[in-house]
Amino acid sequence: MESTELRELLTPEALTLLASLGPSDSTADAVRLVSRLRKEGHPPARVAAVLTQYRLRRRAVAKFGGFAERMLFTERGLEQASRLSVAAQHAGRFAAAGLARVGDLGCGIGGDTMALAALGLDVIAVERDEATAAIAAYNLAPWPEATVEHGDAETLDLDRVDAVWMDPARREGARRLSSPDDFSPPLDTALGIARRRPAGIKLAPGMDRSLIPDDVEAQWVSDGGEVVELVLWSGALARPGVRRAALVLGPQGAAELRAAEDSPDVEAGRLGEYLYEPDGAVIRARLIGDLARSIEGRMLDASIAYVTADSLAPSPFARAFRVLERWPLDAKRIAKALAERRIGTIEIKKRGVDVDPAAFRKQLRPTGPNAATLVLTRIAGERAALLVERCD
Repeated sequence: MESTELRELLTPEALTLLASLGPSDSTADAVRLVSRLRKEGHPPARVAAVLTQYRLRRRAVAKFGGFAERMLFTERGLEQASRLSVAAQHAGRFAAAGLARVGDLGCGIGGDTMALAALGLDVIAVERDEATAAIAAYNLAPWPEATVEHGDAETLDLDRVDAVWMDPARREGARRLSSPDDFSPPLDTALGIARRRPAGIKLAPGMDRSLIPDDVEAQWVSDGGEVVELVLWSGALARPGVRRAALVLGPQGAAELRAAEDSPDVEAGRLGEYLYEPDGAVIRARLIGDLARSIEGRMLDASIAYVTADSLAPSPFARAFRVLERWPLDAKRIAKALAERRIGTIEIKKRGVDVDPAAFRKQLRPTGPNAATLVLTRIAGERAALLVERCD
């Protein structure tokens, strides 16, 4: 966000106008909305700043729920911010460990700081980008426990805090946080801070596992079926005996698999009556073996992250399907079978086979009123197609 846009936004007139739009107004016809605001006498710069925030607030509801209606955002800040449900999990760790003074180093728009302060923790939120720091200060105004400072995360006096939370920003030009060179502050610096104070470091879930030190707990988090982050926990924030964890957030609440090391896989075996698709956090944490043992299952194939079992054992860590049919992975044969069942709507999942689902669907030419799910995979090295139905 440019400083001129920020100055225009942080005026009583602009904030009043933004509040007046309300959550029920539609942005479907942006031209009409701009025309209306200009006709009311608002200057172009104010209209532009307000409409940018209005658009960002609509997007932010998915992460912040009702809180989004009183917050301000930047494009990058909203993109990188933790979902409120996930930030609450972060904050709960600090509170449970009795760490009352927390430094949020690289606080962005203040989402994690908000969750920490909501639990009564005192938070020093540090942000190096001046405009983003101003946005964070606005968002955190209702929480007197939070103080925002414009500065470099690397220069915070750690004697002022009991623990730190770090959400390294992407350096200019980097697309994802998968390399040590992509981090700001650098990953080595963040890990150095984590050895001086108990810390949580939020990273991209696909980060190279070889970069994870042996002296931290690595926790992969999924929310609503999407793997959203990897967090490295150190010191008092890391749980004794836990090196790998998969935290799954969903309608059932929070559920977690934990292990001292990567979980050894179970052996592959015959196809059972049920197929289980592990949650992405379980796969990232390499805890598929623990999942399989918990449901008395076996691997569908030694190299593929599907589990099969003879009985249904609902688990928050996997989606269960009942197997209806098994066919060779042959488009003509499958198309004929689908036509006999009048299946016109088909969801295609694939794992372990080089198949483009969109192109494969065109070959099937499904028609009819019924719906089904097709799993394309390998079973004991053989390419196969499974017709399945969801058990949820």
